[in-house]
This record gives sequence, structure tokens and C-alpha cells, in this order.
Amino acid sequence: MRRGLTQFGILAVAALLWAVVGLCGPSRAVNAPDGTPNPTASSVNEDLLFKQAPKIGGRITIPDAKAANLIQPQGREWRMFHESWMPWIGGIAILGMVAALGLFYFTRGRIRLEHSEESGRKLLRFNSFERFTHWMTATCFILLALSGLNYIFGKRLLMPLIGPDAFAALSQWAKYAHVFLAWPFMLGVLFMLVVWLRDNIPNRIDIAWLKQGGGFLGDAHPSAGRFNAGQKLVFWMVIGFGFAMGATGLMMLFPFAATDINGMQITQVVHSLIGVVFIAGILAHIYIGTLGMEGAYDAMGSGEVDIAWAKVHHDLWVKEQLAKTASGPQLARGQVPAE
Repeated sequence: MRRGLTQFGILAVAALLWAVVGLCGPSRAVNAPDGTPNPTASSVNEDLLFKQAPKIGGRITIPDAKAANLIQPQGREWRMFHESWMPWIGGIAILGMVAALGLFYFTRGRIRLEHSEESGRKLLRFNSFERFTHWMTATCFILLALSGLNYIFGKRLLMPLIGPDAFAALSQWAKYAHVFLAWPFMLGVLFMLVVWLRDNIPNRIDIAWLKQGGGFLGDAHPSAGRFNAGQKLVFWMVIGFGFAMGATGLMMLFPFAATDINGMQITQVVHSLIGVVFIAGILAHIYIGTLGMEGAYDAMGSGEVDIAWAKVHHDLWVKEQLAKTASGPQLARGQVPAE
């Protein structure tokens, strides 16, 4: 008798639990139109889950709490930017600059050196340390630019040509170059700021230079000091973008030291956007210093420029230098010293 009561009690408790589960548990599976059960009808809705929480996490026992993040919705936005938007932005910025420079060259032509009786006489424009600073920074920038562009375009353009194995090895070395050459690049930008800051302060002469198009849009060459307005714009672009690239680069070299995963993604976006604009701007600088203007390369090549060239493009600076040099004319032609 007691055994029968015990079995009856178990059945009663089981029936009660079944009723509670039926009332409070998840909804039953909905049948498909053909009558077969649909086991996924009551599964978790991913979109609804994303709306309820900014990220989906789990439980871990290791010290790194970031490893508990299973899915981060912002990561999909970053991936969309990197895979879809960034190649288009970079391609338009860089190829657009190349096309603009090509059009300018074929319409305006190369700015030739104007010969005079002073052609052949040289004037020191940049000393050894200035040229060292320029070329160190420029070399690092070129390698940083190429390795950075490989990050955006490499698997689309380069990997089909050389194969995945060679591309993987090249990308590994490109990563090493990008990491280690960032340090001398940042040092070079700092040197430039110290060495050339005084000569790159904007003034009223720069406004007149810009109004006349800097001599590129006509035959007249406006007056300029050691650096004209265009060169000052390049200088401040290098300083501003250089410090910004350095700051965001350091944040990526030391991940999560200053921000979380969302901040790291934003940092990478800012770094890449500034990078492609920086490359486009430097392409214009390279064009003017080589193909675009005759005699301009000598300033950073040997450090000396032709006085006739300097008087056309930097007349105010030439007057200052000749006044400081014992061998140069202290007075304008036709003038006599006061007695």
C-alpha cells in the first residue's frame, strides 16, 4: 500500500512539473505548411539579440576578459568599411591625384629654369642635417605607404599575380617594415618640426602667393621667402598628418593600452583614412620636386640651387642670403653706399 502511494505521488509531481513547463516554457514548434515540425521556429533571433545588447559574451576562466566577447556587432561595421569602403576611398584618392597631376603636366608642362647671367652660380639651400632629415623621413614614408597599401589592396591586386604563398611571405615582411620603420619616421617628423618651424610660419606674403596661383597658373612668379605658401602647406600637412599617424599607430602597436575594442577599430579607420590622403598629398609634392619643376630637385639632392632659379621662386630669401654672405652683393645694382 505504501509503495503504491509513493508511485502515485511521483506521478502527481511529474504531472505538475509538466503543466508548469507547458505554461511558462518556450512556445511550441510551429509546423511547416506541409505539416512537418519546424525545429528552428523557436530558436534565438539573432537580430533581436543584437538589439538587446551591444555585444554577445560568454563566461571564461582566463584573466583576459576580452576573450569572453563572442560576437561584437560593431566589428561587422568595421569589416564592411575595411572590405568595401576603404578600397574605393583609397583608389579614388590616389588614382585621382595621379590623374590630376598627369593632366596638369600635359596642359601646363614642366616649369623650366630661366637662364640669366647668374646661371651657374650656386647658393646653399639645405645643409647636410636638413637633407638627412628629409631623406630619412621620405624613405620611411615610402616603405610605410607601400606596406600600408598592401594591407588594403594586396589580396585584391598582388596575390593573384604572385600566388598566396609568396604574398603571405611578402606581407609578413611588409608588416615588420611597417612596425619598425614607424619609429625613424616619427623621429624625422619631429626633426622637421624643430628645424623648419621658424621658416614655415604663415604671413601676408603667402596670401599674395596663393592669389597668384604660385606661378603655376600663369607666367608670373610671386615673391616668396625660404618656403612659399605651397611648401608651407606641405610642411604643415607632414607635421599634422605625421603626428596623427604616429599617435594612432602607437595605439595599434600597443593594443588596448588606451582604449577598448571599439576604440581600436576607430583608431584603425582614422589611421587608414589619413594614410591615403597623406599619400595623395605627397605624390603632388614629389611631382613638383622632380618632374614638375626644373632645378627643384637640386635643393634636396646636392643642397645647392642655382641663384637664377632661387631668385625666380624665392627672391626674398635670396636677398637675405646674399646680404649675409661676404661674397654676395651687399647693395642693389646702381646703388652707392652712404657717406
